[in-house]
Amino acid sequence: GVVEDAVNAVGVELNTASAPLLARVSGLSAGLAESVVAHRDANGPFASRKELLKVARLGPKAFEQAAGFLRIQGGKEPLDASSVHPEAYDLARRIVSAAGKDVATLMKDPAPLKRLSPEDFTDDTFGLPTVRDIMAELEKPGRDPRPEFKTATFAEGVNEIRDLKPGMRLEGTVTNVAAFGAFVDIGVHQDGLVHVSQLADRFVKDPHEVVKAGDVVTVRVVEVDVARKRIGLTMRKDNADTRPDRGARDQQRGSKGGKGPRGGSAGPAKRDEAQGAFGAALMDALKKR
Repeated sequence: GVVEDAVNAVGVELNTASAPLLARVSGLSAGLAESVVAHRDANGPFASRKELLKVARLGPKAFEQAAGFLRIQGGKEPLDASSVHPEAYDLARRIVSAAGKDVATLMKDPAPLKRLSPEDFTDDTFGLPTVRDIMAELEKPGRDPRPEFKTATFAEGVNEIRDLKPGMRLEGTVTNVAAFGAFVDIGVHQDGLVHVSQLADRFVKDPHEVVKAGDVVTVRVVEVDVARKRIGLTMRKDNADTRPDRGARDQQRGSKGGKGPRGGSAGPAKRDEAQGAFGAALMDALKKR
């Protein structure tokens, strides 16, 4: 089904396609596809779509169904390289003539088509949608219907997990999205994990709200565990550390330098100094008494 959808969307190059691929074209059975390949092997490449009628057991009905999906690049008829069906060639030529160019020239420079009105070419056989389709095909013959494909640009010198350092900002591609976060390929042969809490600077309930597989994203390396091959990433834009280091945690507990001004307890040196001053004052008071 996927192959048939692709064939219907972009067509098949008649002079290079294999029999299994040709068999996915509407109107061509596996046997007819084999006949097409055998005829091509025996007589050389097809110069035009019409030559398909010379293939054994391929009749007018099969030709009518298949011709629009078969392409011939560099053949006698320029329209054979487009999705325009042979039945509509006369209509296409009328459009080309109105543009004041020949087919080959117009396909390279479609600007004159912009000045034409599709309504002027409708008749009892071809309606407005067909005319518009033909004009669109003449404007971009054999166009690729897929959207622009964007890929991530991996950082130079970052090829292995050991090359990663916390704080690095990298570009990557989302490979999978789960309930707990998203996995991102950053070019080190091991996907990193962006936890759901690190996907945005706001609360995210469902990671699918933010990313989907195939998205190109910018991430920051938070944690690297080479031994266990684990990479922690974040997509948050804030500069706060997502995982405080041990020193920071110890400071927060008061084990290194104590608490801040409001902490309620000072470090050992400060406590000793305070106790010494208090003892000296107490001794002075006792002497005076």
